[in-house]
Amino acid sequence: MEEILEEKNNTLEQNRNEDRQELVTANEQKSFLDTTLGKVVNTAVDLGLRWVLPDFVEKQVIDVKNSLIKGGLKEGIDKAIDSAVELGKSVTGIFTGKFENVSQAQNAVKNGGIIDGISDALDTALSFTSKQGWIPREVTSMIRQGKNVILDNVSNNIETEFVSQLNSIEKLGKYENNWRTYYQAQDFAGMEREYQKIKDRLKEVLPIEQTLKQAREIENLHLLIKNNGQNFNLTQEQLALAGILTK
Repeated sequence: MEEILEEKNNTLEQNRNEDRQELVTANEQKSFLDTTLGKVVNTAVDLGLRWVLPDFVEKQVIDVKNSLIKGGLKEGIDKAIDSAVELGKSVTGIFTGKFENVSQAQNAVKNGGIIDGISDALDTALSFTSKQGWIPREVTSMIRQGKNVILDNVSNNIETEFVSQLNSIEKLGKYENNWRTYYQAQDFAGMEREYQKIKDRLKEVLPIEQTLKQAREIENLHLLIKNNGQNFNLTQEQLALAGILTK
């Protein structure tokens, strides 16, 4: 029992120490965008290739995609995403290196030339794979002719992802408000349900300082009450341990 309490207190202390520091770094945001947008673009290219190669069976489309990846398409897409994010920050005036909200990230990616970058990556991969004989020239020609279809699909998927991000932030705020309502009513079961929703939703959204700060305040108080046997009668010392002040 003592070991469990010590572990729980260590979690609170760790949260408290992290609250004194930056909760989000520019590298963490970059990593999230690289991974998320990379998946989005990859899916869009897959669907786009199926559109421009309608007579190809699934295996043939996969073979073409694998040849493009072998020809440097993935590296080109990764570079396009990185360049778009960094250029977009400069264009939109984000000089701190970090996004303060999802809309800033959305505008940065949109203004950073990501579609042009992916277009160049696709052209480069097509030229290389064609020269190597990995993709027949007639297939290369079909993909070039249908490239705008692929790029439109990429653009739409990126836009959809950011809309999803904004919706997730909205839902996160709703869950946090629900948690506060249950807290005021001293309904720990309700708090626990909303707390789990908050934790799950945080995994899906771009790490933002203010977003994590609000979630961390809830987490600290939630764990404190949970560790206190779900007793809401907390002393000032206990509140100090969590590093928060209730409002």
